[in-house]
Amino acid sequence: MSLFRRLARLAAALVLLGALAVGAAAYWFQATFNGNGPLTEEKTLVIPKGSGVAAIAELLAAEGIIAEPLVFKAGVRLYADSQPLQAGEFSFPAHVSPRGAMQVLIEGKSVLHRITIAEGLTVAEIFAVLEAMPLLEGSLPSLPPEGSLLPETYFFVRGDQRSAMVERMQANMQAKLAELWEQRDPELKTISTPEEAVILASIVEKETGVKAERARVAAVFHNRLRIGMPLQSDPTAIYGITEGKAPLGRELTTADLRLDNDYNTYVIPGLPPGPIANPGVAALHAVLNPITSKELYFVADGTGGHAFAETLDGHNRNVAKWRKIQKQRSQSE
Repeated sequence: MSLFRRLARLAAALVLLGALAVGAAAYWFQATFNGNGPLTEEKTLVIPKGSGVAAIAELLAAEGIIAEPLVFKAGVRLYADSQPLQAGEFSFPAHVSPRGAMQVLIEGKSVLHRITIAEGLTVAEIFAVLEAMPLLEGSLPSLPPEGSLLPETYFFVRGDQRSAMVERMQANMQAKLAELWEQRDPELKTISTPEEAVILASIVEKETGVKAERARVAAVFHNRLRIGMPLQSDPTAIYGITEGKAPLGRELTTADLRLDNDYNTYVIPGLPPGPIANPGVAALHAVLNPITSKELYFVADGTGGHAFAETLDGHNRNVAKWRKIQKQRSQSE
């Protein structure tokens, strides 16, 4: 065989070997990029803002989400179609492939967190909750008016601004109040504006934590307003002292109930000038749609709820029962 033919055959063999190597490499790349990754259970990871593809690949590998950073980087360049990888907090499922991890970051669906704002908190107390949430960022704005924030469960992503959360709470209160005002009992005559509804709802919210009682407590206050009887609500007397900045930290005294301030409904007639807390939807609905009753009084019954009465005599009997319960409890402590 001539030298030329030998060289030709060698060259052909080398080309074939090269093609086989390229094909094997391509097959390995596709299998690795699309195959299961090393992650054994779901994992949440924060991708810092400004991270490039190389930095993200190294981070994913360091966290055990992918095995080969080079494969991830090559895959992003080949298949991301110029779609950027997002920064934020993301959840990666167990055994996610590098392609799957890439898709998680392209779609940018950050992990949702929740914060529950309890009904009946003051604005100062809600701000304390927001300030203590480490996943939120930024400073809080000036305190908005009492009663302007809607308590409920809010979802957010890591890094959301505290000021934006406050704006959401205000917008939700405005929207829900407008909706409930339109659905109010058409026979309701004791309050004439949505703002008055918030004031009374905040009192109801502070008076009872029993959901089934809200409309009944609301009816008591509507009945008192109707006949010009003072509301005589302990929470309003407390708010007049603390201005909602902190709990009273002690029992109310007879002297407290005689204090002459704008919020003490033992002294002032009708509603106080503003809310004493931020009421929830249920309290607002109860105030705008109270039950029909003739009850004018209620007092704690020892079970977490209240005993109601239409007359002062009936109320005094309920008070005597409550004081007996209190005495028994103090003796057993």
